[in-house]
Order: sequence, then C-alpha cells, then structure tokens
Amino acid sequence: MTVPNLLSMFRLILVPVFAVVFFQPAHNAHLWAALIYLVAFLTDIADGWIARHFNQISKLGRILDPMADKLMTFTVIICITVDEVIPLWAVVVFFCKELCMAIGGYLMYRKLGDVISANWLGKLSTGVFFLVCGGLVLFPDIPRAWSTGLIGGALALTLAALAGYIIQFCSALRERKPA
Repeated sequence: MTVPNLLSMFRLILVPVFAVVFFQPAHNAHLWAALIYLVAFLTDIADGWIARHFNQISKLGRILDPMADKLMTFTVIICITVDEVIPLWAVVVFFCKELCMAIGGYLMYRKLGDVISANWLGKLSTGVFFLVCGGLVLFPDIPRAWSTGLIGGALALTLAALAGYIIQFCSALRERKPA
C-alpha cells in the first residue's frame, strides 16, 4: 500500500463525510462542506505528485485515484442539485460522461491490462469542475442563470476531456494490434 493509494482511500472516506456535513442545518455547514471538498482536492494533487515524484504509480492507484475523484465530484454535484443550485440535467450529463469513462476504462483494462493515465485536459477539467462546484457549495444563492452557466461550462470542458480520452483509447488499441 503506497502513500498515494492511502491518500486516495482517505478521499473515499471523505465522500460520505461531505454529504453529511453539506446537509447539516448549521449556519456554516456549506463552508465546512467546501473545506472538506478542498481537502479532497488537495490530497488528489498530493497523491498524484507523490506517485510521480517518488515512482509510486501503481495499477491500483490508477483505479483508486479516479474513483475517489469521481465519487466525490458526483456526490458534490448531487448535493448542489438536491439543494436546487443547478438543474437536474447537469447531473445526467455528468453521470453519462462518467459512465462512458468507466466503460472505456473497463474495456481498456480488459484489452490492454491497464488504463489511460490522466492527461492535461482531464486535469484542467477536474480543476475547473472543482472550482465551479466548490464555488456553488459556498455560494448557493447566486442567480440560477449564473450557476447553470458555470456548471454548463465546466461540463463542456469535461466532455472535451472525454473526447480526448476516447482518442487516446483508440490510439492505444491501434498500437496494440498486430500489423
């Protein structure tokens, strides 16, 4: 068990903690929820850096890391949808994108024995999504048009990242085929 994998497991533990804190009736519950989300984001950055810097990249980490990220992000987006900060279609789009990523990851693992590492567009979209969702957790009372526009832009970027991963997946499959 590597340090990056332990950090990913810690992020998995933070997922239900975020949801419980988010829905507390306390005046500053959303602030605490945003701080939990920030801790999860920072540990994500830390585990990636540690894995690369100390050569602790593992197959388990390539599964745990994105799973922890996606579960946290999905939990956050569901919470702000239930709180009526963003429209339901945003959750549907996010879920469909993540389902495509999961199916693609599974197929790639089955065919090639590994999954694609995160690329720069995937990292950028994760960062933007974090900022948008974190902002919507902290400021749930912004006008609905603004929150819809912000989440729509973040989702557009994640869909662009999905397209990039599909291209990488097809390229990896072509490289593995015998000539």
